Amino acid sequence: MLNITKRQTEEITILDLEGNVILGGGSRKIGEEIRSLIKTGTSNFLLNFSHVKYIDSSGVGELFSLLELVKQNDGKLKLSNLPLKVEEVLTLSGFLPMFEIYKDESTALQSN
Repeated sequence: MLNITKRQTEEITILDLEGNVILGGGSRKIGEEIRSLIKTGTSNFLLNFSHVKYIDSSGVGELFSLLELVKQNDGKLKLSNLPLKVEEVLTLSGFLPMFEIYKDESTALQSN
């Protein structure tokens, strides 16, 4: 199960994730949320992973799909507060270098 809490700054929608980003719910839920927000004109996102326990290959695939979608809409998708397990899965999948990853939320929000 994945819970998503949405917060807004002037330019960035922050999605606080809690739970697992896995096949059968978590990865699909992130995708639905971001696709819905893009339809309303939102294009810049920060995914806060501080309370995510695990991500599987479907979650990685969904993140990559969302990264491409956000870029097509002239936006940015940033990741922050990656737990070691999540970072390991992204590294092993080869996708880690494709994302803008930040140690904490404030650093991510200050970046261009």
